[in-house]
This record gives sequence, C-alpha cells and structure tokens, in this order.
Amino acid sequence: MKNWWYYVIVLFAMVLTLFFVRLILPSQLDDVSPGIFCEEKLMNLADVYYVIPKYENVSIDEEWCNEISQRSKTLAIHGVYHTFEEFGVVRDSEYLNEGIEIFEECFGFSPEKFKPPQLAWTNKNNWMKDYFEINLFWNQFFHKVYHCEDTGIFPNWVVRVF
Repeated sequence: MKNWWYYVIVLFAMVLTLFFVRLILPSQLDDVSPGIFCEEKLMNLADVYYVIPKYENVSIDEEWCNEISQRSKTLAIHGVYHTFEEFGVVRDSEYLNEGIEIFEECFGFSPEKFKPPQLAWTNKNNWMKDYFEINLFWNQFFHKVYHCEDTGIFPNWVVRVF
C-alpha cells in the first residue's frame, strides 16, 4: 500500500466529478401533489416535477394542474397512487392507464418519464419501458432529487449542497 495517496486522489476526483454532474443535470422534485405540502423554494429549485396523479385516492384537478403548468417545468409521472412499494409488485396496463389518463386530462399531454414511488421496482414491470423512460436508482444518483415533504434518504439540504 505504498501508493495510498493515488487511491485518495482517484476517489476525490470521482466525488468531484459526481458533484459537477449533479450540478449540471436538471434537478427533480418528487411527490408533487395538491395533497402534499411543498415549499415554494423547492418548487423553484427543481427543473422536473414528478407528479402523483391520485394521491390518497384524490385525483389532481384542473385548477391545480393549471398552476403547475404555468411554472414551465418538465412534468413526469410518479406512480399512480404513490403507495408503499407500488411498483415493487407486478402491475398491468389497466392499473397504469388510470394514472396516465388523469395526468393527460389535467395537463393535456402524455407523460414521457416515470419514476416509481420509493424506487420500488420489479423487472416484471419492464413492459412499461415501451411507454416511458423509467427513472430508478441511477437517476437519483446523478440528479439532485428533492422531496416535497423532505422524506428522501438524504434531507433536502444535503441534496442541495451536494
């Protein structure tokens, strides 16, 4: 272990590179819903909103969608109901279509990106890749991802710093 400093330099370079990648790529905000309080500061920080179409069995409505649309952010879908491990089990197209239809009715277009709640995913749901870009672990790793209720693995202030 004569050249231990080499490993330290490589590790430092990797962390620094990741820092700049996360700085450059679009930041994201998970759990966007009228049923979840979200600080205005977070709403302004994010470039992409991951919207929950039917949180606690209440669908997003036209008035709320108009407010969100006026912010000129990229919009994506974050589950259907945002239940625990919602897509950690096999889901069929009928289940998913409920969320897509609510999203389309509200925003006037079909979502192109999908992120399952808690990143719970089974490969048996890979059929969804024909319809969306599916964002899982590596998306969270390379992007700054905030959560409306500050419920992520790392608190929002840590995400903002790094």
